[in-house]
Amino acid sequence: MTQTSRSQLFDEWAKNYDNSITTEKDDFPFAGYEMILEQVLSLADVKPNMRILDLGIGTGNLAARFINKGCHVWGLDFSAEMLTQTQVKLPQVKLVQANLLGDWIEELQTPFDRVVSAYVFHEFNLETKIKLLQQISSHCLSTNGFILVADIAFPDVAIRTAASQHWQWDDDEYYWAADEAVIACEQAGLQVTYEQISNCGGVFKFTSKGAG
Repeated sequence: MTQTSRSQLFDEWAKNYDNSITTEKDDFPFAGYEMILEQVLSLADVKPNMRILDLGIGTGNLAARFINKGCHVWGLDFSAEMLTQTQVKLPQVKLVQANLLGDWIEELQTPFDRVVSAYVFHEFNLETKIKLLQQISSHCLSTNGFILVADIAFPDVAIRTAASQHWQWDDDEYYWAADEAVIACEQAGLQVTYEQISNCGGVFKFTSKGAG
């Protein structure tokens, strides 16, 4: 599926996105959704006035948690309709329409205390995931900043393989296997921790080696 087709798909999904999550909250792929977002907030350990960049902000469900903690939030998404939904819910968020894999405006290439993302990185294969994480780590983080990625993920390749046979997902979905991801990311200069939250979702924390 082309990038244009993906953006059209998410534009069409935008108005019903939150309802679909509520309907599927106990099933694949959104099992544990609320717990997973809450764990991102907990691991972020934020303080008021921290700068947060939310990649693939969608309708703002993760961003809202940081707003409630007094943070300043920027949100990036390729879907104009998703951003429209967020603008209504969270008018204080600074929104940017852009492709995560494209050129970012200069304002987003300045230090953020935390870079977060929920249910987005599975759009990319592992090589692309790592390149994006390296880019963020090099250009978007403050001295003690780090990256938190919540996504559809499994503890290891074997469990992911069994899950794919059970749920029969599309070939253009690249769900994480934590064992292979940790090895690949550490080889690329990123320190990684992972926590499985539900049977199909968890949270990664990424920092540059040598960072605090």
